[in-house]
Amino acid sequence: MTRTLLFLAKVAVVVAVAIWIAERPGHVTLEWFGWRVDTTVGVLIVAVLATAAAAAAAWRLWRATLSSPRSYLRRRAAARRERGYRALTHGMVAVAAGDAEEAKRQARRAGALLDEPPLTLLLSAQAAQLDGDEDAARRYFGAMMERDETSFLGLRGLLMQALRRGDDAAALELAERARAERPETPWVVQTLLDLQVKRRAWTEALPTLAEASRLGLVEGETARRQRAALLVEEARRLGSGGDREGALAKAREAHKLDPAFVPAAAEFAALLISAGKIRKATRTIESTWTRSPHPALARAYAALAPGEPPIERARRFDRLASLNGTTPEARIALAETAIKARLFGEARRHLEAAIAERPFARAYRLMAELEEADQGDSEAATQWLRRAAEAPADPAWICGRCGAARGQFHARCEACGAFATLVWREPERSEPLAVPSAPERPRLEEPAAAAAAAPDSVVAARLVT
Repeated sequence: MTRTLLFLAKVAVVVAVAIWIAERPGHVTLEWFGWRVDTTVGVLIVAVLATAAAAAAAWRLWRATLSSPRSYLRRRAAARRERGYRALTHGMVAVAAGDAEEAKRQARRAGALLDEPPLTLLLSAQAAQLDGDEDAARRYFGAMMERDETSFLGLRGLLMQALRRGDDAAALELAERARAERPETPWVVQTLLDLQVKRRAWTEALPTLAEASRLGLVEGETARRQRAALLVEEARRLGSGGDREGALAKAREAHKLDPAFVPAAAEFAALLISAGKIRKATRTIESTWTRSPHPALARAYAALAPGEPPIERARRFDRLASLNGTTPEARIALAETAIKARLFGEARRHLEAAIAERPFARAYRLMAELEEADQGDSEAATQWLRRAAEAPADPAWICGRCGAARGQFHARCEACGAFATLVWREPERSEPLAVPSAPERPRLEEPAAAAAAAPDSVVAARLVT
């Protein structure tokens, strides 16, 4: 509506001007090169306008004549470019559909039609990979790396190829180059961290993990556990290389990072013991034992005084019992020490309590050993060993991703390659097993109920006397 009103207003103005000029015709005389022209103002205006329109038309015709070859070439190039992009699109669709022959055909067509190597190289590389021609794909990716705008894409393609063929050394080098080029790219940092862990490059993995944490790739408890696992591995590496001070520093950092992390506490305690710092090692073991009783801590506690008599060791282990002696793991460790000290009643009390709570195979094996040492009862020992074969498996370091069991902690699961996924627990079973009842024993040195009610130190003193 507004445009219509505007147009009508313009027409009205033109008509008004024309009427105004028609009512005042005036008189105009022109003399030029011996010619004389007498006319009115209105006619002169019309003539001028007609001349101007003719000149403009002639100028446009002249320009069109001059520019027609260039216009033709531009139109031809535009059509060629459109066909090239259409070929690129069809090629990408063929790659997505898994049609290698069509992808290669469209890549050749796009390369012939387009003067844009970055796009055609990418399509050609993907088509070659789809066709299984890794050598050709490698050449295309290498050509992409020679151009600034596609160097990172080429680098990524070569990195993925190295990972697929299992060339970890080449993949690690390419990942480091990718981080140098794009340090803030999340997948680059994550890939580099995975490769460093796989190659056991613990020193390099520590700052990479810090970068991954800064980028939000790992957070909270996961980041802390992964760093502690790396520090434990680095402490082991430095210790095996003779750098005890460096190993001690890394183990101390891991223990401070997570005081309940058994591998860190055990490694730190072992290094402290080798350095002669027995009191600090004792505090470290006892601090972690209160949170996570574990056989490795019991072994480290025994190593505090390697030459002491078994009875003295059993009395020293009363300290652990007072800190945390109620879990199955703690009771089994205490029972093992008591058996070696020939405190059979003490050992039996711990084992019966452990079996009542969770009947691990190790508790049954220790009970068989106890029957042989205490009563010389081979038949009862055989019954316990038979039950051990049917009991749930002993706790171990279990990978939370693949379920593989390991006797020693490692930062990386050797079965599936997962990082910092090992957890101390019992392996899963397809079916729960019934808890077997304890076999009848010929006699006990003292009633089990009374032994269970007495404090550990009191029972030990009573059995010694």
